Amino acid sequence: MHQICSRSLGRFAVACLLLLTLSILPAGRATAATAFDCTGFTCIDVSFTGGDGLTLHGTVIGPPAPHTRTPGIVLVAGAGAGPRTEYQSEARAFAAAGITTLVYDKRTTGYSFAHRDISLLAGDALGAVETLRRTPGVRADQVGLWGFSEGAWAAPLAASRSRGVAFLITLGASGFSPLRSQTWSLATTLRHRGATGSLAATIAGPTARLLGETGAFPEADFDPLPALRALRIPVLALWGQHDVQVPPAESAAVLRNTLTASPSVTIRFLRGGAHNGRSTTDGFDRLGTPPYSGAPRGAFVPGYFDTMTDWVQHITAGSPPVSSADAPPHQTILSVDPGRGRWISARMQLTVLSALILGFAGYLLWSLTDRRSRATRTRSRLARTLACSGLVSVFATVLYVVSILAFDAQTVGPIVAARPLIWLGLQVLALLTTALLAATAIATARAHAGSLLRHRIALSILLLVGCLWLAWATTWGLPSV
Repeated sequence: MHQICSRSLGRFAVACLLLLTLSILPAGRATAATAFDCTGFTCIDVSFTGGDGLTLHGTVIGPPAPHTRTPGIVLVAGAGAGPRTEYQSEARAFAAAGITTLVYDKRTTGYSFAHRDISLLAGDALGAVETLRRTPGVRADQVGLWGFSEGAWAAPLAASRSRGVAFLITLGASGFSPLRSQTWSLATTLRHRGATGSLAATIAGPTARLLGETGAFPEADFDPLPALRALRIPVLALWGQHDVQVPPAESAAVLRNTLTASPSVTIRFLRGGAHNGRSTTDGFDRLGTPPYSGAPRGAFVPGYFDTMTDWVQHITAGSPPVSSADAPPHQTILSVDPGRGRWISARMQLTVLSALILGFAGYLLWSLTDRRSRATRTRSRLARTLACSGLVSVFATVLYVVSILAFDAQTVGPIVAARPLIWLGLQVLALLTTALLAATAIATARAHAGSLLRHRIALSILLLVGCLWLAWATTWGLPSV
C-alpha cells in the first residue's frame, strides 16, 4: 500500500509540473487531413477489431493489375496520431511491387501523450494481420509486419505472439527502452545545438528516473528483447545513417545479437537517411520535396523502397537471403541507462524534494511571522535570502529539466557559452545559493551564544536543509561545468 501511495503521489506531483509546462508552451499547428491516394491501385476500406475490442479502420491497397495469391504486409505506425495517409508512400510502394498492403489509422482511444501501451498496439497490429490474411487474393501464409519507430517495438511483440506473421521489417527500431532512447535523442539534440556539459547527464539520470518510476513517462521501461528473442521469422532491420531519434549503431548491435533464432536477419543503413527514411545531411534537416501534400518533410532516400520490396519478394519466393549486416555509422554519443541507484530513485527524490520545499518555505513563513526574527538584521536577511534562493532553485530546476524530457527539447532555449541560457542561469543561482549557505552558517556560528533558542533551532534546521539542497543540486548537475 505504501508503494502504491508513493507512486500515486509522485505521479500527481510530476503531472502537475508537466501541466504547468504545457500551459506555457505554444500550441502546435493543426495539420489538414489528406485523403488516401488510391490512384492506379485497387483499394478497399476495411474495419477490424483491435487489441482491446476497439474498432479500427484502414485501407487495403493492392497491385494495379489483377493478381491472385499475393503476399501481404501490415504497416504499424510510429508515435503520435498516425493516420493511415502518413504511410501511403510505403503502402503504394509495396502495392506497386505486388505486395498487398493494409495500413490503418492508429487508435486515439487508450493512446495519448500521457498513456501508451505497446502491448495494446501489438494487439491492434495482430487484428490487422488477421484481417489481411482473410482478404481474398492474399496468401495467408505470407503476411508480414512493417513497424516504424514506436511501431518497431509493437510489431516484433505482435510477431512473437502469432504464428500468422511470416516476416518482419523494422525502420528506426530501438534496441533499448523508450526512456533510454528518448534521453539519448535529447543528448544528441543538445549536442547538435552546441550545448555540452552536465544537462544531458541530468536528463538521462535523475530526471529520467523521476519521470519513469512515477509513471509520468508512459512505457518508460518497456523491454524489446524478450519479443526479439522469441522471433523465428526472417527480419529486415533498417536505420537511417543519420538517425537521431534512436541510437542506430547500438540498436543494430542489439538486434544482431538478440535475433539468434531468426533464420534470416538483414541489417541495413540507408545512406543519407533520417529516422523516417527521408533524405538529410545530419538527421535534423530534410532534403527534397515531400511525395505529396501533407506528407512529412523531405524526399525518401534512394533505394529505400527497393530495399524493402526486393527483400519481401525473396522471402515470399522461398529464398531468404543469408544473414548479413552493414557496417554501422559512427555514433558520437552512447546511450545511457538511467541507473538503479537508490539515491536517484523517484521515491528518494520525491522525499528529498518535499523536505527541501517544506524546509525552505517553512523557514520563510516562520521568519516573516516572528517579530524577534525580523528584528535581527544581517543574519535574518541572509537566512531568508538563502531560503528564497533555495526554493526558487528547486522549483525552477525541476520544472525546466522535466519539461525538456517531456516535450522533446522544445523548452531548451538559446545556447550561451555551450550551455542553454536557462540552465546557465540555474547554475549561477546554485552558486549564489551555495555562497548564501556558507555565509549563513558563518553568521550563525558567530552569533550563536547571543541567540534565542528558537532562533538557533530554526537556523540549524535551515542549514541542514541547505546541506540537503547541496547534495541534491550536485546530483542534478548544477555545480558541474
